Amino acid sequence: MRTLQIPTAEVFEPLLTPSRYKGAHGGRGSGKSHFFGGLMIEEHLAERGMLSVCIREVQKTLADSSKRLLEAKLADFGLGEPDGFKVFRDTIETPGDGAIIFQGMQDHTAESIKSLEGFKRAWWEEAQTASLRSLNLLRPTLRVSGSELWFSWNARLKNDPIDVMLRGAEKPTGAVVVEANWRDNPWFTDELEQERLDCLRMQPDQYDHIWEGGYLSVAAGAYFAKHLAEAKNQRRIGRVAADPLMTIRLFFDIGGTGAKADSVTIWAAQFIGKEIRVLNYHEASGQPLSYHVNWMRSQGYTPDVAQIWLPHDGSTQDKVYDVSYESALRSAGYSVTVVPNQGKGAAAARIEEARRLFPSIWFNEDTTEAGRAALGWYHEKRDEERGIGLGPEHDWASHGADSFGLMCVVYEEPVEFKMPVSRNKGIV
Repeated sequence: MRTLQIPTAEVFEPLLTPSRYKGAHGGRGSGKSHFFGGLMIEEHLAERGMLSVCIREVQKTLADSSKRLLEAKLADFGLGEPDGFKVFRDTIETPGDGAIIFQGMQDHTAESIKSLEGFKRAWWEEAQTASLRSLNLLRPTLRVSGSELWFSWNARLKNDPIDVMLRGAEKPTGAVVVEANWRDNPWFTDELEQERLDCLRMQPDQYDHIWEGGYLSVAAGAYFAKHLAEAKNQRRIGRVAADPLMTIRLFFDIGGTGAKADSVTIWAAQFIGKEIRVLNYHEASGQPLSYHVNWMRSQGYTPDVAQIWLPHDGSTQDKVYDVSYESALRSAGYSVTVVPNQGKGAAAARIEEARRLFPSIWFNEDTTEAGRAALGWYHEKRDEERGIGLGPEHDWASHGADSFGLMCVVYEEPVEFKMPVSRNKGIV
């Protein structure tokens, strides 16, 4: 038996141990497909007679399959008929009468899927398109001892079946999942790097999804798409802890308490030197003020450590409870500042301030995901017939963007104190 020396990127090492489910998700240029392609060939060389299937949700022709990639891997490894590998039109024969076949799951039924019983490996490429029906057909079909199901995909939506299955709160037993992006690829080429930079410059609203493996949460023309992509690329989205000696600043956008009221949003942040450290995000619709106060206190944002900033309508009486946010929050013990109405250009001013300050903003990844999704979606409403912008679209994302903008408007950059320079002059 030949022994192959296959260089493997460090990010994929957890996938080298036997596991029932193996998943790799991420953006372009990460090497996900090349890793699984190489692993498929390696395992067929190691175990004679193995049967494997390479899957897509829809596969109209073999050109849509992973067959060409596997053929390239055989050439790279110098493997051919003397080693037991023989390429046919729709199958690759492997040592010991094994085989790799290529199929589209959409064409299978509960009866036809039984043809895969006895198969030991299934590799699902472009798994973001997998339907729940197809996953439920495949999973119990590969049942022989030591069988494995592999999935590689560029995430699309958080509620896609593959993301729910392998990235959700409850994962199947024996699941090992890694995230791989371009920076994890030691063989990332100069050509791909130029494509990546061009995408960041020319399509910032799509960059995070295409290259960083982010969900499709950015609208075309989003105000902060490029800034969020840069923050992720510069690793300013990660673990950000609160400084216990610094004030927690809470910035509101006010909705209401009716069933159809706009959402109330709150960003929690600290201003530390020239950095804005965003710690948390809260959003809820139709709830009384006590609900939001309870959330603040549950996070440790009590009046002794936190201060609140409200937009200009914070002093307006609530239609249901006949009390203003300002007075109610003061009664709860908080220090409250109402930011004056900025006038006709208030939205544009918030956007520009946020863009200006974005390079100094750090986000705690786990607790600000929903808020960052709102920032990524916040976009301009356009009159397509006349080709003109009509200002920010007022939708689900605008509330989180407005409270974020309020934070940026309130922020004051610290002034550096410079010691006076003393000069000694001679006396004649």
